This record gives sequence, structure tokens and C-alpha cells, in this order.
Amino acid sequence: MSRRLRTAIVGCGKVAYLHAEALGRLPESLFVAVTDTDAGRARAFAEQYGVEARTDLAGAQVVIICTPHPLHKATAIEAMNRGAHVLVEKPLATTVADCDEMIEAAERNKVRLGVVSQRRFFEPIQRMKAAIDAGKIGRPILGTVNMFSWRDEAYYKSDPWRGKWETEGGGVLINQAPHHLDILQWLMGPIEEVTGRWANLNHPYVEVEDTALALVRFRGGGLGSITVSLSQNPGIYTKIHIHGSNGYSVGAQTDTGATFIAGSAQSVEPPFNDLWTIPGETVPVGAANGDYHALQVQEFLQAVLNDREPSVNGREGRKVVELISAIYESGRRGALHQ
Repeated sequence: MSRRLRTAIVGCGKVAYLHAEALGRLPESLFVAVTDTDAGRARAFAEQYGVEARTDLAGAQVVIICTPHPLHKATAIEAMNRGAHVLVEKPLATTVADCDEMIEAAERNKVRLGVVSQRRFFEPIQRMKAAIDAGKIGRPILGTVNMFSWRDEAYYKSDPWRGKWETEGGGVLINQAPHHLDILQWLMGPIEEVTGRWANLNHPYVEVEDTALALVRFRGGGLGSITVSLSQNPGIYTKIHIHGSNGYSVGAQTDTGATFIAGSAQSVEPPFNDLWTIPGETVPVGAANGDYHALQVQEFLQAVLNDREPSVNGREGRKVVELISAIYESGRRGALHQ
């Protein structure tokens, strides 16, 4: 296989620009094409990056899916059936059944499937993972996610698919929270039981939830709590904290203020470790404000070139969708077991 992969993007919305910037400069990528249901938008996007606007992506070796969430499955499977490796913007899909079909298509076509979770690549999160893997907090027994963020009416009006169950698949759980739910499970391990509640508290102009809470029990015996909300104006912060069996704790503030909006001109403060009680260790310094999308895209391309699984593969993405689905269902019916 060539050491440069022919890469392409499906969907030319806000987040696609982050991927295009990465694909245009990474040494593993030969960025060749884009496609979009809006042909005019695809042409303008393609002209900006010096690539082709196509009606299909035949010949692309790696495809990044940047469509609205409910379209991920069909688009990804079509690309994989053509022999392309596929990296999907979060979430992997909106249902577990869709995730399973995508994973099956990857296995059948012998291609790699990954999902974007670039916050795993934050230096403060990497430090937490290394400390936990080294046993520095004993066994992780309590994990918390707290997101106190904000989205205004202009955000929901910026794209016609936002804020609707049919075209977005949900609200804060399916759109803003997947990164942090992914990290919680990555650090704490598999989840066995979920109790959740969700509601629309102060966004009457959309259908979907703006706030969700959940209590979880992990297979290893630990517990967790999840609070994710878009109902605080201005946004405050998002934090992930892990507490260990020996009493020591590690944590990170991944977002300051409202969570990042792709394509927004707002300045974004870098993540930092806001909690670190391991004896003899000082709180690590904060991270540079790096291009974490590019880091994950590069890791995925290297996985394809080296014929290995990407670090955040389809099965990792499925775990997040399973948790989100369980919270939605528990909110309707009560506690569910995974």
C-alpha cells in the first residue's frame, strides 16, 4: 500500500473544515475529494481545498464521515462496501443496531472503522490514563462527568437538522456528551447498569433534551455519575474526575465555558488537570492548545497503513451509543441492565 492514502470527506458542514485542514497537511494523506448532498456547497468546499467535488467517492482509500448523525450508518457502509476505511465523526451512529451493521460491514470488507473522540488525545486525559494504568490510584471506583454548557437559539438555527429527534437523533447526549462518555468508560471500564433521566429544561424551540443525568455501575464494582447539560448561560465547564480505591484522585477540565463548537470563531482555552492528589506528584501543567482532530486523524491513517486497529475503533464507538441508548430508555422505563 502507498505510504500516502487517498483521502476524502463526506459532508461539508462545520466540522468537515477541521478534517480538511488535517487531511491537507498530514504526510499520510493525499486529500483528493469531497461530496455533499448540496452540490453547490461541495463545489465551494472543494475549491477552497483544491480537491474534487464528486457525486461518489469511488477510489478513495480513507473516508471521513461528517454527515448528520442519523446518516452515518448508510454513508459509512456504502464507503466500506467500496473498500474504503472509514472514520466517523461522533457518535458512531444513533442506535446500537446501526453500530452493529457498521461493524459487520467493516469486518466483512476487511477495512478499518473508527470514530472521532479527539479529547482522548488531550494531554491531561492521557496523563490520567497513564496514572490509572500504572495503579497509582489503586482500582478506579468512582467516576464523574459534569458538563455545564450552553447552546443558544442561533446554534440550533445554524443547520436545519439540529434540535430534532428525526434528523439529529437526540440532544446533549448524542451531540455534545459522546466525547466525555467515551473517556469515562475508557478510564473506568465496562458498564453493567444504568439509571437515567433527561429533559428539555430551557430550550423550548427544540424537540430534544438539553439536560441528562445518569447513575452507572461498572463491571469492576465502581460507580459513576453523569450530569450533562446545555442549560447554563454562559457555559461554565466540563470536567471528568476519577477516584481510586486507595483514596487518590485524578481529573481534568476538558472544556472551559461552553463546549467547543466546530466552525466557531470563539477562543478555546486548553484543557488542564484540575485534580491530582497522588502523593509526591504535583498537578501536571496544562496542555498546549493542540490540533487534536489532526492527531486522531493521523493515528487512524497510521493504523490503516500498519494494518492494525485504530485506538478508537467501531467497538469503542458502539459502547458510547449503547450507554446513550440506555440513558434514553431508562428515562422512559426505569433502570436497565447492559
